[in-house]
Amino acid sequence: MPIFALTGEPVFPPPQLAEEDGLLAVGGDLRPERLLEAYRAGIFPWYSDGQPILWWSPDPRLVLFPGEFHRSRSLRKTGKRGIFEVRFDTAFTAVIAACARAPRSYGEGTWITRAMRSAYTRLHRLGYAHSVECWHDGALAGGLYGISLGSCFFGESMFAHMTDASKMALSALVDQAKRDGVLAEELPTDFIVTAIYARSCDPTLDYMKRGNSYTDEDIVRHMVHAFFAGVRRQPVAPATAD
Repeated sequence: MPIFALTGEPVFPPPQLAEEDGLLAVGGDLRPERLLEAYRAGIFPWYSDGQPILWWSPDPRLVLFPGEFHRSRSLRKTGKRGIFEVRFDTAFTAVIAACARAPRSYGEGTWITRAMRSAYTRLHRLGYAHSVECWHDGALAGGLYGISLGSCFFGESMFAHMTDASKMALSALVDQAKRDGVLAEELPTDFIVTAIYARSCDPTLDYMKRGNSYTDEDIVRHMVHAFFAGVRRQPVAPATAD
């Protein structure tokens, strides 16, 4: 299938037309209206410095429901020890910066480029992007950030400076989801592959049907619900539109 070249309008081709690896389109920009339209359609940007903006919609999707979240024995012990203070939205820029600096299993570099950090910080100021933070002795020890649309929370990345810090942030997010009566939580792939969390796979069509039911802006936006694209985030070669 062709890789679609985006125009100035914040519209996307159908996700079902993505390449086998999930690559759907190239180009465009990171304006809030385009990013929000992408997430509503099950599409996300992921690229490295020196590349054009690449848009992905892989199939199938990894999905974790809050009720299926499994806390390991060691994580439960960490929670009982009370060594972390969990906060929401008190240090968004620090969290996204720490995620950008976090070491990657596939080598150096980051897909959280300066442009991406600026774009998601704008979404934070508009009330769409949120952070969950774990603090220890007044210092940021770990956390995660993502996008909230309707009752959906699309997780983007995690980091940890202390053992279990990012997992405790995720645990707090799941608890928030349960309190708000939402359905699912999205995880960064690097944490999914640790296999400490229950998860299931949704084909793209099922994912889109589920997502379309829960991203309505009329639903209270602070409620958390998430999906994650089941593609391992690795460096990719620059793409050209057909």
